[in-house]
Amino acid sequence: MNFLDRLNHDLKEAMRSKDKVRLSVIRMVKGAMQNEAIQFKKDMLTEDEALTVLLREVKQRKDSLQEFEKANRQDLAAKLQEELQILDEYMPEQLSEDELRKIVSQAIEETGATSKKDIGKVMSYVLPKVKGKADGGIVNKIVQQLLL
Repeated sequence: MNFLDRLNHDLKEAMRSKDKVRLSVIRMVKGAMQNEAIQFKKDMLTEDEALTVLLREVKQRKDSLQEFEKANRQDLAAKLQEELQILDEYMPEQLSEDELRKIVSQAIEETGATSKKDIGKVMSYVLPKVKGKADGGIVNKIVQQLLL
């Protein structure tokens, strides 16, 4: 079952079970995907484009979560935590740090990077390969460690 079919299936299940939070989150994601499709003048997004939209939704919620926690708004933070848990179900399986290190090491070899000024070159090589499977901040940290 592809990502969009799974979303539609889960939307119906959330309606049947009257799970208001899950229903709301799925509708928000589907709406964001529909807006993206309209923006690109397409009928449907590809799996990769849909993943990009999902990643954007997750990032927005994580940023908002940090702001709510800074402002000591635990009620709103708890709601966002619940939404993030639901969105995480649709994310690809995350790579381990060891797997990331192997990918970054390979990228350093293939790009010929030798110093910290080559971080951008390595990052632009690695990020498309780990899209959705690893946090960019963690990838950056590993790249910096390996380029010392």
